[in-house]
Amino acid sequence: MSALIGSMALTLVMALAAPIIPETVDVDGMGQVDLKSFTCSDTPRSTVIQRVCYARPQRIMIASVRGNYRVACGLPPNIYNAFITADSMGRFYGRSISANVTFQCRSSR
Repeated sequence: MSALIGSMALTLVMALAAPIIPETVDVDGMGQVDLKSFTCSDTPRSTVIQRVCYARPQRIMIASVRGNYRVACGLPPNIYNAFITADSMGRFYGRSISANVTFQCRSSR
């Protein structure tokens, strides 16, 4: 029993001592993006959207759509909140975010 506790303690110490590696994702049309300024959450209730990351101050959202990371720029918090609470996140994304040219990122941003 004490060997098991010692093993668990060692595993915990090693996990806490491991270096924190910044997370980056490959976003379509942008390349590698560091997610340190984003708040991310998995979306297990959606079959189309697997993960959503949002940087509120910059109004940028990165979403994993069928395994590919896509970006939306200038996305206001009320649209983001409607998206993450929509009955169908995939349908909302397709109709209200992806198809809306207002949220397409431009190189001057």
